[in-house]
Amino acid sequence: MEKLKIAIIDDSQQMKKNIEEHYLNSDKYDLVLESGDGATAVESIKNSGADVVLLDLVLPNRDGLAVLGEIMELPNPPKVIIETALVGDTFIHKAMQLGASDYVVKPYDLNLMDSKIVQATSNHDTYQENIQDKVDKLVENYAHKPIRNRNLDERISNIFITVGIPAHIKGYQFLREAIKMAVESPDIVNSITKKLYPSIAEKFDTSPSKVERAIRHAIEVAWNRGKIENINNVFGLQVYGTNEKPTNGEFIALVADKMIIEGC
Repeated sequence: MEKLKIAIIDDSQQMKKNIEEHYLNSDKYDLVLESGDGATAVESIKNSGADVVLLDLVLPNRDGLAVLGEIMELPNPPKVIIETALVGDTFIHKAMQLGASDYVVKPYDLNLMDSKIVQATSNHDTYQENIQDKVDKLVENYAHKPIRNRNLDERISNIFITVGIPAHIKGYQFLREAIKMAVESPDIVNSITKKLYPSIAEKFDTSPSKVERAIRHAIEVAWNRGKIENINNVFGLQVYGTNEKPTNGEFIALVADKMIIEGC
């Protein structure tokens, strides 16, 4: 019996190491690809001939949902199982609608993943559920898990994906760094020009003015994508209307406050 070819797209070195060790001597599975770059993931998957892709949603350069959409456009797309720390029902719905076969929340037992792979590659009618039925079951299992145990980077990425800020634009990294700084030192939002922008510029070897423009662009991208409802849902109230856009400082402070309230 020919082994199933497995690809893992995840920028966690520990996760890739765990999966590599698990499948190293398997008589059922062959690990053909380990990658953590969202920008090159689809081409790498196509070249690997993978039957099943284990895909994280939080990736550098391009988020996992964008990668999933591109995978599904391949002539003979592999089965894709999302494996991520993001548990919001928005992500589950979107992933399943885009064509994911299943959704597993980290941390998970790799024996569980084995069973998910078997189900995803099975032709038995018992697994051919209605997509909405799958979504409902997954949401029931995952969507209300507490978020306090997730690290700050994952929680910020959760919000960025929800509101429509793509990972490949420069403002994504600058904005993430700004929010982390505001969580650590909330008063820095009162010195955004004198302290926050220069600090980020120094870290990324650029200028404060480029940091300011890139963050502004990232926020505008979210608004131009019409994600206002998602943005308001994230914060649990009607923060902004259709024609309203927050300043950089307002958005940074709003997200940082949410992180602080939820517990870092």
